[in-house]
Amino acid sequence: MQEIITTAPWGALMVVIPLAAAAASYLFPWRSALMAASAIAFPAAFYSLALLARDVWVSGAVRYRIGGWGSPLGIDLFADGLSILMLFMTIVVVMAASIYSSFYFSGDVERKRSFWPLWMFLWAGLNGVFLSGDVFNLYVTLEVMVIASVALISLKGGREALLSGMRYFLVSVLGSLSYLMGVAMLYGSYGILDIGALGRTIGPDPAAQIAIVLIVTGLLAKTALFPLHFWLPKAHASAPVPVSAALSALVVKAPFYIILRLWTDVFSHDIISHAGLMLGVLGSVAIIWGGVMALRQTRLKMLVAYSTVSQIGYLFLFFPMAGSSDAFLGCVYQALSHGLAKASMFLAAGNLIKALGSDLIEDLRGLRQRLNISTFAFGLAGISLMGLPPGAGFIAKWQLLKASIETGQWWWAIIIVAGGLLAAGYLFPVLRNIISQSQDPVECAKVPFGMEAAAIVLAVLSLVLGIAAAVPLSLFRTALL
Repeated sequence: MQEIITTAPWGALMVVIPLAAAAASYLFPWRSALMAASAIAFPAAFYSLALLARDVWVSGAVRYRIGGWGSPLGIDLFADGLSILMLFMTIVVVMAASIYSSFYFSGDVERKRSFWPLWMFLWAGLNGVFLSGDVFNLYVTLEVMVIASVALISLKGGREALLSGMRYFLVSVLGSLSYLMGVAMLYGSYGILDIGALGRTIGPDPAAQIAIVLIVTGLLAKTALFPLHFWLPKAHASAPVPVSAALSALVVKAPFYIILRLWTDVFSHDIISHAGLMLGVLGSVAIIWGGVMALRQTRLKMLVAYSTVSQIGYLFLFFPMAGSSDAFLGCVYQALSHGLAKASMFLAAGNLIKALGSDLIEDLRGLRQRLNISTFAFGLAGISLMGLPPGAGFIAKWQLLKASIETGQWWWAIIIVAGGLLAAGYLFPVLRNIISQSQDPVECAKVPFGMEAAAIVLAVLSLVLGIAAAVPLSLFRTALL
């Protein structure tokens, strides 16, 4: 891949800005200071990301050496089209969820004080993952993200939330140990940590193969791919609503991004000739298992959580078809479209639950009469998750279908279609309940407009991403160069 060294610090600012916002929100936790910090941080981050995207668009992949020291002594930040799109999704979801959170935690002073520093810390960790240029810094930034996530999952307090946070923490620790052992083996064998240099050096020797198994296994636990998904549904159910949105849209995508980055830039076909098929099979089982489990749920948040287990499976259909550019475009578009749509669905579901005071699907009957915007957002997000046009999920699944036909692996197409039908099977009954007329007047609490607006903006963006697919697809192609 062609890349240039840049002296423009836009990538570094994408990490520094949220860290500064985290420090500011910890030191000055009152409302006016938090609003000022957000009012500065988000425009500044958008500006930095726009200039970084311009550099990638004009010049291709860019590398920034912090302090002027390059690898192996210094820290390199790396950005290409894939990084830019993940950063874009991150800032959009974090900003929408931040607006939602300002209303969600209104009146809860203690939790609000803890939430904002952890939330900004999580944002910094995510940006660090998407910009890291070597395998050890990926580990460090991933841990920053996990520590913040565990604390946010446990924020509600109570036995169930603490158990869910502890369960995620233990799975993450085991995953981190496995990843770190793999990195140590690579460093011991080649003396290199930089991703680009590893890609040019690594060979099909036993040490490299063991290292890859350790690294990928550790990351699969963190991304909650079947059968290592057991921590995810309860974590979603126990976490505050904006945290559930970030978990599903961003946190489980970060370890997948690392697998994809290493698979395309480091691991050669000689080393991983059969591993792609195994990941494809696990992804297929996840699609079906997650869909069937979602069908069986009677609570809205658990249904959306098992939907995440299913949708993650689509990402792993890339690996058995890795030689196809359509498969690459399809899996990255799935990450992007699912991130926006699922964050919207969690926020909309949170509004419905807040209004009703219950998350039983049966109790949602007639709620559309009181929450039109949230109902519309839930429906739009559902279109994308089911893979129906013009949602962005349709573009993703269409690209994967094309890849399965082009590569002669038609059996993946059956899984993709079956997953879409299952998604329709568990989402349509929810929508039917919400829009059906209730014989009795529906009593519900008032939901602030800002919470409904955050959900609908993300849902509309998931639709726009499907209608205007040409620009993001062009950026994807820079990642293939």
